[in-house]
Amino acid sequence: MMWEAIQDERQKGHDGVSRAQVLQTTDEAVAGIEDGSTVLVGGFGLAGMPFDLIDALIRQGAKDLTIVSNNAGNGDVGLAALLKAGQVKKVICSFPRQSDSWVFDDLYKSGKIELELVPQGNLAERMRAAGAGIGAFFCPTGVGTPLAEGKETREIDGRPYVLEYPIKGDYAFVSAYQADTLGNVVYRKTARNFGPVMATAARTTIVQVAEVVPVGTLDPEAVVTPSIFVDRIVKVEARSYTVQGAR
Repeated sequence: MMWEAIQDERQKGHDGVSRAQVLQTTDEAVAGIEDGSTVLVGGFGLAGMPFDLIDALIRQGAKDLTIVSNNAGNGDVGLAALLKAGQVKKVICSFPRQSDSWVFDDLYKSGKIELELVPQGNLAERMRAAGAGIGAFFCPTGVGTPLAEGKETREIDGRPYVLEYPIKGDYAFVSAYQADTLGNVVYRKTARNFGPVMATAARTTIVQVAEVVPVGTLDPEAVVTPSIFVDRIVKVEARSYTVQGAR
């Protein structure tokens, strides 16, 4: 069976090459996540959302979490379900509200959750900066708006810029297409979105995939997230949801 073959392969010495663990369940994958952690959650809306890892985190029960994601949840599944469970104290995101964000809307209006709004490009770049070891950077986006209030500004080549700091995660939840047993990861189309930058920006990166394959199966030119950024891998069954209002 594929699982036995994968375990045999890991016992042949790959553990000395990669720190990634191939786990059998999502509950194992999220074990040890502490209260108060910052969790980077991949996904663009529902595309690339790590549903199974989020569901496991709900079962695990960590609370007072800071969630960094593009959205603040859709419908009642995925990230919205985590918010509804009362485990999140703060969301850092670009698009907190859309037609099906009723869970976040209710929590925010009732003062039960904090929001830090970050322009989408800044969100990606702040996480990329964390992964690259950049201490801070100047960016023109947000200058002259409430998003720049209280931040250092500087004129560079005649243009105003605002100072932005990296967003680092204690954990990253990433959904991908395939991973090999060393932890090299490939994505599928738009499900890729924020996964690659989040994987570099977290202390512990946890990846759910549709398939775990032996080393040598993946084309090295197709690997987007190399194993050096991956700590835990778990295989899950594919899911699909219809976005509210989609035709």
